[in-house]
Amino acid sequence: MFTIGDFAAFGQVSARMLRHYDALGLLRPAVVDEASGYRFYSADQFSRLNRIIALKDLGFSLQQVGEILDAKLSAEELRGMLRLRQAQLEDELARSTARLTSVEARLRLIEREGHMPTDDVVLKRIAPIRVAELSAISPSYDGADIGPVLQPLFGQLFERLGTAGVHPCGAPLAYYEDAENDTIRVHAAVPVDAGTPADVDVLDLPELTQAATIVHQGDMMEADRSMQTLARWIEENGYRSQGYAREVTLEFDPGNPDNWVHEFQIAVTTPD
Repeated sequence: MFTIGDFAAFGQVSARMLRHYDALGLLRPAVVDEASGYRFYSADQFSRLNRIIALKDLGFSLQQVGEILDAKLSAEELRGMLRLRQAQLEDELARSTARLTSVEARLRLIEREGHMPTDDVVLKRIAPIRVAELSAISPSYDGADIGPVLQPLFGQLFERLGTAGVHPCGAPLAYYEDAENDTIRVHAAVPVDAGTPADVDVLDLPELTQAATIVHQGDMMEADRSMQTLARWIEENGYRSQGYAREVTLEFDPGNPDNWVHEFQIAVTTPD
């Protein structure tokens, strides 16, 4: 048996926390001395303590912890629940990190207002192209929402093409369409030869007779900088934009987004 102080030290919690768990019925002492009121714990109780701490650290309330423990889940069932919760927290962390990166990029964009020359914009024709693609729905056109959808699509696309023995014949590209309820359909595509057999969609992207284009260097979380330069050029030159820009990957460094190079292509027309 261990005193509450010793049990707390071995379990790496405070004695105050153990008293709190006792009051809530989460972890009762193995023995309470009737005369002194001292609490004593057994080594077997570390198992329950470990479960309480793990569940609490994963974001469950103490009431939820009690309900889970009372369900008497097996170690395997509990492990599965914890792994699921861990995955959820990792996803939340990734999304929060992406949001923070987006905020930082927006702040830099604000700092550069009034210093965004449009000399790098080129008006040109984009020829029709046959592509193999996969698509999925993103909650919004926000970069923090697009990235987690688009990146896995490209991974699946290249894996399927590789399995089918198909080799892309051009630079990867992404394009977007409005979907239901203000969501966005995200397309991950690569140019391929006609008649490509693979477990993917194959279609012809139409010609863009006139496209305003700009080369964007760096992380795609900084894409707003180039997109707003495009918008300024379109307005200053009396054009109207049509839909969302295509994003053609010219250089991709998986280890360093600062080395990425993309070309944004957006269809434009002259006013009637």
